[in-house]
Amino acid sequence: MGLFLFICFVLMEAILMISSFTKYQEKKQWLFVRWALRAGELAIFLFVMLLPNVTFDFKYIFCFFTLLIRLARALGMYLIKRNTVTGKRSKAGAVFGGTCSILILAVTLIPAFVFTEYNGLNPSGEYKVKEASSILIDKSRTESFETDGSNREIPLHFYYPETEENKSDLFPLVIFSHGAFGFYESNFSTYMELASNGYVVISLEHPYHSLFTKDTDGKLITADPAFLQNVMYINEDGTPEEEIFQLSHEWVKLRVADMDCVLDSVEKAKQNGCASQIWFVENETDRKVIENILTMTDTEKTALMGHSLGGAASVTAGREREDVDAVIDLDGTMIGEQISYKNGKYQYIKEPYPVPVFSLDNEEHYFGGQEYGVLYVNNYIIRNARDSRHEYIAGAAHMNYTDLPLFAPFLASKLGTGSIDATECIETMNGMILEFLNCYLKGEQAAWK
Repeated sequence: MGLFLFICFVLMEAILMISSFTKYQEKKQWLFVRWALRAGELAIFLFVMLLPNVTFDFKYIFCFFTLLIRLARALGMYLIKRNTVTGKRSKAGAVFGGTCSILILAVTLIPAFVFTEYNGLNPSGEYKVKEASSILIDKSRTESFETDGSNREIPLHFYYPETEENKSDLFPLVIFSHGAFGFYESNFSTYMELASNGYVVISLEHPYHSLFTKDTDGKLITADPAFLQNVMYINEDGTPEEEIFQLSHEWVKLRVADMDCVLDSVEKAKQNGCASQIWFVENETDRKVIENILTMTDTEKTALMGHSLGGAASVTAGREREDVDAVIDLDGTMIGEQISYKNGKYQYIKEPYPVPVFSLDNEEHYFGGQEYGVLYVNNYIIRNARDSRHEYIAGAAHMNYTDLPLFAPFLASKLGTGSIDATECIETMNGMILEFLNCYLKGEQAAWK
């Protein structure tokens, strides 16, 4: 749809330029044509937004406001100058202005070219899925990325089954942690699939590790530049392992603390029957929604899951907490299981991993790790775990274990996608995740073992 809009805008700007070579080259006439065509551009945009399967979201917001400002400016100039302006419009000026307009509109439509009209896959479960959001304020921690002494804030996004009122069903809890500079919707299809099958899913965001999020003041929080730079740095060839160890463990420590805060706060709110003021919501109606979700959450059956760095943090948190029943690591290196780097070798935690763990790697990651055997941390932990499973999906690369290839295929290809069809990979992955969780949180062992 972005291409269609761009073609329409180019045609409109071409008409405006051509008008400079006709009877409308008089400035007064040209000003009228300009605001009329600007109105036409906005009308075309609004018409497209009303079409089926087109969603007015972040892909089009920049373009919309640009069109609105251009129309207001053109109309204002016409109303102000129509009775005083004289002379003819410069042909060179009209061509230059038209070219600049086309470039500006092209830039505003970049998100529409990069992102598709993706609304998730059809979930397989019997429940309709509802969504809600809150921001958890961790009173025990000061935000390390700020200097104003503010507390750490953790945005939460809930995906949960819609049930009949006064029904007392309980649903297992799944906490999801996104990858480095990911965001809360990175695995939207997985959340929907699990919630439709009777799970409460909380996708938490890690501010300053997340691509973008908002705090309780509505301030936009983007990924910390130093964090982004360090992520790139540790993935370069020749980076000293000592530095990789130090940086990566700092990241895992931050994320584990976020997950601990979420789990502790959910359990406490569940016990108290109310969400205290550390659960930031817009109004009391939203607070009641959050409390209702917590009421239906079975905190005695909890799983942690994440992609990449989020998977690594999930593994670490799963070892440290006694209230976690299962862990899923989506293509993440279990760096939290490394305790030191000495004499050119990593030292790993020797105690067997205490809870069922499912590691799903991409194909290259899986077979590359096999070459190192137990010298690779994932293999060491999985082989010594009390209950584990290690799999890969043929043709899958790192980003295939997120929804990114489905809603931003060009961007995903630059970050790493494989030969497998994106939809097929997500559906296969979701099926494996559901079987694993059904086994360890719902007791359906035949589905997995």
